[in-house]
Amino acid sequence: VGCDRSKNLVDICGEKHFQAFVCDALSVPIRSGSCDACISIAVIHHFSTAERRLATIRELARLLRPGGTALIYVWAMEQEYKNQKSKYLKEKNGSKNKEKEMNTGTAQRPLSDQGPDNSSQDSAWSDQLLNGLKDESCGAKPVADFRLPVHTNRTSFHSQDLLVPWHLKGGTKKKEASVDTVLVPGGSKESQELSPVFHRYYHVFCEGELEAACRSLDCVRVQKSYYDQGNWCVILEKL
Repeated sequence: VGCDRSKNLVDICGEKHFQAFVCDALSVPIRSGSCDACISIAVIHHFSTAERRLATIRELARLLRPGGTALIYVWAMEQEYKNQKSKYLKEKNGSKNKEKEMNTGTAQRPLSDQGPDNSSQDSAWSDQLLNGLKDESCGAKPVADFRLPVHTNRTSFHSQDLLVPWHLKGGTKKKEASVDTVLVPGGSKESQELSPVFHRYYHVFCEGELEAACRSLDCVRVQKSYYDQGNWCVILEKL
């Protein structure tokens, strides 16, 4: 059984005859202790505070029966680990990503003029909760103001808290107030269209941060913690 915040994605699952429903990861409408296993892939890094990220792990644990297991994946601050670059960085020069990279690079300028080396205030809360996990290990620096840096696609991270541009292909005639627009590169002025760019919030995790959050809960134990292609991952067991 799958669940997602996006109704459109859930509808696609339905069309493919999979069972799925819309819900929030902080409050999953499934009976406590009813699942043998749960999987959370690329979800928890979208929550904007350390408290909410911890609450999603606690909610995941609530669903598990005693002895049940959960697998969690979150995006890693370290996209180069043990002298090896992740696929995310390696694909920077791939032909499929060239146009996207140009678009996201254009998109980042109007949103914020903040330097890429600033981190958001939430990193301090994360440190406090996880018993002094140090920002310096990730290269993040103290916050200057409350504006979030906008990430340039297929590059290393310089902040734990950031916005990642998502470029909607094909353009649209409808222009919403909350949506930035960019000129699609290539072609004459006449052929260029305005296309919306959505900015999605991410908190990328430092080494040990996800594991420390999991270990702070007394209802689970960490079976395994590992790095996989630009992601930090844990396997939990419900006690």
